[in-house]
Amino acid sequence: MSIDSEDTVFQVVVNHEEQYSIWPDYKPVPNGWRTVGKSGVKKDCLEYIEQVWTDMRPLSLRQFMDSQAQ
Repeated sequence: MSIDSEDTVFQVVVNHEEQYSIWPDYKPVPNGWRTVGKSGVKKDCLEYIEQVWTDMRPLSLRQFMDSQAQ
């Protein structure tokens, strides 16, 4: 299995800062990351991330900025 193969299946993963990435389905998800329930070929996973990850700022920064605005 190769990460560069077009038929490699990936999982969409997210970390505690709500930052998204993809991870090969055949490898264990690294510590600090969890799956979000979306898997498929690389193109499909990246399109999903583009749709759902609309604010690129880490969660801690968003929370800090929200607290400063109040």
